[in-house]
Amino acid sequence: MLDADSTIHMVSQMNPLDRVAVIVDSAASLPDWAMDDPLLHVVPMQLVIGGRTYLDGKEMSPTEFYRLQKGLSQAATTAAPTPQNYASAFEAAALSSSSILCLCVARRYSVAHDSALLAVRRAQQSLPDVKIAALDSGSAAGGEGLIALEALRAANRGLDLTEVVKAAREVADKVSLVAFLDTLYYVWKGGRVPRLAYASASLLGLKPMFELASGEVRAIGRPRTRARAMRRLVDAMRKRVGDRPVHVGVMHGDCPEEAQELRQVVELEFDCRGLFVSEFTPVMGAHTGPGLLGLAFWAQG
Repeated sequence: MLDADSTIHMVSQMNPLDRVAVIVDSAASLPDWAMDDPLLHVVPMQLVIGGRTYLDGKEMSPTEFYRLQKGLSQAATTAAPTPQNYASAFEAAALSSSSILCLCVARRYSVAHDSALLAVRRAQQSLPDVKIAALDSGSAAGGEGLIALEALRAANRGLDLTEVVKAAREVADKVSLVAFLDTLYYVWKGGRVPRLAYASASLLGLKPMFELASGEVRAIGRPRTRARAMRRLVDAMRKRVGDRPVHVGVMHGDCPEEAQELRQVVELEFDCRGLFVSEFTPVMGAHTGPGLLGLAFWAQG
């Protein structure tokens, strides 16, 4: 569910070109083709490795990061975009759009939404003729990506900001993400689980499964093999969507062949109205490690 304090900054005049731009942070997993949409702007989060800061997705690709991650002695850390980062994105988007929807990774796990709200307030002076909405997606990765894609569809149909926000909210209330980790090692290194939990899962060869929905993460299983875990992902999605038409994002962390295999299963077993494969961005992979495989989805009707 979206935050009640999501802010829309209304203005007195419209720019000549009445378009809605969609801004997302780099925690969102999006298909390559979406990145070419002129209405989409991505604000990179920050990735800190060995004391050096990289702009997520710009200064290090997912492939480069996952290969580097395996040899790190200290866990990579991450930071949200600053208000100035968002302000710069607003200024760039305002060159060709009179309205902006800024969609942020779940507020429960990042201060990105707070940074965006502060940038919106500052924009009242710097961009007085631009409407800006800052929304907490309540999701991340492919879930946030699916919400952004629906907002882009609405924007490209020529809908106004209020209608684009409505489209994003509707998907945010429906979207779920299910995934499994290859190991708890990176979660443990990041201080998010006790050493005993990591050691037990490693000893038994478990593939911890989790679900992210409405900003909440919960464990949903611990299959012992990747093949079983992949099947459990599909079964979990079936349980939640039934036979309804679905929009699906297949996500992976440096395991593209398995992602394509999972995509084929999903395409065969579900009525997909949208289906894409994307790689977990480095800022997400820093917390999960390589080998993650997951599904983000929402059902029509």
